[in-house]
Amino acid sequence: MSGYKPVAIQTYPVLGEKITQDTVYWNNYKTPVQIKEFGAVSKVDFSPQPPYNYAVTASSRIHIYGRYSQEPIKTFSRFKDTAYCATFRQDGQLLVAGSEDGGVQLFDISGRAPLRQFEGHTKAVHTVDFTADKYHVVSGADDYTVKLWDIPNAKEILTFKEHSDYVRCGCASKLNPDLFVTGSYDHTVKMFDARTNKNVLCVEHGQPVESVLLFPSGGLLVSSGGRYVKVWDILKGGQLLVSLKNHHKTVTCLCLSSSGQRLLSGSLDRKVKVYSTTSYKVVHSFDYTASILSLALAHEDETIVVGMTNGILSVKHRKSEAKKDSLPRRRRPAYRTFIKGKNYMKQRDDILINRPVKKHLELYDRDLKNFRVSKALDRVLEPNCVIKTPEVTVSIIKELNRRGVLANALAGRDEKEITRVLNFLIRNLSQPRFAPVLINAAEIIIDIYLPVIGQSAVVDKKFLVLQGLVEKEIDYQRELLETLGMMDMLFASVTRNESTSMLGHTSVEFLENEKIES
Repeated sequence: MSGYKPVAIQTYPVLGEKITQDTVYWNNYKTPVQIKEFGAVSKVDFSPQPPYNYAVTASSRIHIYGRYSQEPIKTFSRFKDTAYCATFRQDGQLLVAGSEDGGVQLFDISGRAPLRQFEGHTKAVHTVDFTADKYHVVSGADDYTVKLWDIPNAKEILTFKEHSDYVRCGCASKLNPDLFVTGSYDHTVKMFDARTNKNVLCVEHGQPVESVLLFPSGGLLVSSGGRYVKVWDILKGGQLLVSLKNHHKTVTCLCLSSSGQRLLSGSLDRKVKVYSTTSYKVVHSFDYTASILSLALAHEDETIVVGMTNGILSVKHRKSEAKKDSLPRRRRPAYRTFIKGKNYMKQRDDILINRPVKKHLELYDRDLKNFRVSKALDRVLEPNCVIKTPEVTVSIIKELNRRGVLANALAGRDEKEITRVLNFLIRNLSQPRFAPVLINAAEIIIDIYLPVIGQSAVVDKKFLVLQGLVEKEIDYQRELLETLGMMDMLFASVTRNESTSMLGHTSVEFLENEKIES
């Protein structure tokens, strides 16, 4: 066994990431700082004024953090139940928040007790915001109503009852103190004018609306719900400009960069997408460890804060562009020191001694060398290997199949182990570079575990997902074949037309020559 030959890992061409200005800009953040909160982080909001502190709403508390502090510098905990949507006023001096019991509370940043309490909603208030004149507050609640409050008198001014389901998001115009927008689970986004008693604009999003956003110019409106992010032109009566579907799960939050040139969206699929507001194409993407509920950017995009369902607050600070002071370095050996003797030519009387290079086998190679085929397959099904180097897993499966022991390696597995194998197949079966090997492995798994289908709900669900994936691939192949047949017909007709025209020209020339000769 001393002459064991390690498994040759097949290499596949990988397209390199295209480096753009956006890639450089959004990658220029330090390693994220993670802060643990008491519950899911439902809202993050930055103060518009220096020193740009930010408010974090989680559970029944609101924490105020400094930009570079990992501990809250102030806490508001005067809530009987869960707090929602803490939002700063434009001057950064006041903070308003809703709560599960239907109350709306107004706080002074320098104090702790609420300055005002607005009572009128009968169910949880999930969205609050200040109007452009700084003297009114807009709130939307699960009682289907939207209310406008007067801060000096702590009284209700208007109530709109035009939604037919929970009102979960909203924002006020920064230009016009009378305009504000709300989004509801009735699939609609409505714009209200305080000077009238009804909405002045209504658009149909098509999904329960989770977040809305007005552009600084006031001419464009963005709504998110389901997997869609939609941009509407307010000046054209709510005309749909573009519908984006780049997330795999519900889009929960929206945010604009400081320049207004980039739109950010966070989703339950643990990703933050960055869109260009000119082409509405994805120019960058961030990955996180849990589903995202809230997102906020600091002044000049210096800090990006993301709140997640597991109570983790991820804070990324932009790297400093200031040059570090050059410290005196210890002198290192010259380059010629390292290459000394490299090109020395062996003389006649010299004796050349070659040191044997010891080859270290990978763990899966050691298992294969000792015929532990199931153990070798387990090693390459570890999450780290499956995600980062799937080609290693595919190469081991291919080698086991070549040896004729793939069925033995796959047999005798419990629910957890067979689920890992099925997850890998679901993840990579549709990739053309892996398909020939993995289709064969999938057939062997089905043959082995067909008699026990129905005994585990988890395994059955994975088999159904695998079946749907295979059916989808078959449909794609059928469509491609149909397209190929259409193209063949087009090419054949073009070739026929060209040959016919050539024959026509030849016959005309022949007749002209006959006339000349006669």
